[in-house]
Amino acid sequence: WVLSKTKKEDTDDNIAKYDGRWEVEELKENTVPGDRGLVLKSVAKHHAISAMLTKAFIFDNKPLIVQYEVNFQEGIDCGGAYIKLLSSSNDLNLEYFFDKTPYTIMFGPDKCGEDYKLHFIFRHKNPKTGEYDEKHAKRPDIDLKKFYLDKKTHLYTLVLKPDDTFEMLIDQSVVSKGSLLEDMVPSVNPPKEIEDPSDKKPDDWDERPKIPDPNAVKPDDWDEDEPSKIEDPDAVKPEGWLDDEPQYVPDPNAKKPKDWDEEMDGEWEAPQVPNPKCETAPGCGHWVRPMKNNPNYKGKWKAPMIDNPNYQGIWSPRKIPNPDYFEDLHPFKMTTVSAIGLELWSMTSDIYFDNFIICSEKEVADRWAADGWGLKKLVASANEPGMFSQLVTAAEDHPWLWVLYILTLALPVGLGVLFCWPAKKTDEDTDFKKTDISKPITKGELKQEREGLEDDEIELEEEKENEDTAED
Repeated sequence: WVLSKTKKEDTDDNIAKYDGRWEVEELKENTVPGDRGLVLKSVAKHHAISAMLTKAFIFDNKPLIVQYEVNFQEGIDCGGAYIKLLSSSNDLNLEYFFDKTPYTIMFGPDKCGEDYKLHFIFRHKNPKTGEYDEKHAKRPDIDLKKFYLDKKTHLYTLVLKPDDTFEMLIDQSVVSKGSLLEDMVPSVNPPKEIEDPSDKKPDDWDERPKIPDPNAVKPDDWDEDEPSKIEDPDAVKPEGWLDDEPQYVPDPNAKKPKDWDEEMDGEWEAPQVPNPKCETAPGCGHWVRPMKNNPNYKGKWKAPMIDNPNYQGIWSPRKIPNPDYFEDLHPFKMTTVSAIGLELWSMTSDIYFDNFIICSEKEVADRWAADGWGLKKLVASANEPGMFSQLVTAAEDHPWLWVLYILTLALPVGLGVLFCWPAKKTDEDTDFKKTDISKPITKGELKQEREGLEDDEIELEEEKENEDTAED
């Protein structure tokens, strides 16, 4: 990595120099032993650091995969953590890397105020003029806020494919995807036709779809002088109205201040307070009839609107061929990249970067992620507080959660008491159980029952013999 020794142009000398400090350090939390990253250390300073790639990346028939880790260890107020892939050139000198150094791609998180962004910008070369224009990907549809504030290490990945499509991923989940031809702003290819800048709307062009009816006449009985509100003649003064009592009276408890100077301040008067006699009465003072809508009110007469017979539609300039038109069917063929740079301003320190990789094979990027970000994720998960601690922490931020917790615990306890508490014994239950108690049986009673059973058996056998005889 090479520190920049230059300064920004068109900026006050006090802050123009790229003197923001960088260090190579371990993470403050969830540290992986022996693992260190590149850390932006200064506040309210410009930072610029860059490194040459092992070999230049040429946009031909292989995808471009850019991947790296970011951890906002102190959160982030205003600042970025995006990277720039610097365009190859014969005069590229990393010691003079600054904001105007030509780049091919800019990618990564950026935040200021409540605006959370994930940039993907590429500089497209106009094939007609040779000039470069920035093309911005549309904003992701997801809420990015948590990635900036949770103080965890997150993995940012950009995938560009030779079929002119792209994907942006955070923690290996796609957050945005699209086409370089259709989903960039402004569009890569300009329109074939443009509005003729010399075309002007004719003076007699009529764009009014409706006009007042020129043949309409105000009716003779239309009175424009009638007021919209009139006194209600049917209103009656409420009974008990105190005509002679004012609504406000001097405060009887007020006293003239000791330092009041009548020559300087004039005659002192007690401040006015609501008349206590009016509190129980329907009203005080001079009674005025309430107003009501005037049934004869019509207002200012206007002619009714009719379709404009001369309506010509909304005028627009005629179209002419766009003299700057071109068609680039493969914007993936970007300028070769030979270096990576971080050129950042931040109002928060300790932004951690690690495990930058640029390659073409997804398997390589995934293995790189598993060996780096994957380990950090495992360590962070192992250090996560238990569920009880997480609930307490959440309630400290949102005290109303305590009410929810109490209700959640009280409900099953209440239901258990309601259905499991033993019922009170009634007199009927007691009487029933008393009559159900077994009585002791004597030997004599037992012998009588046995003899009775034997007699029943003899009778059954005799009945069976009689039935057999009858059948014969």
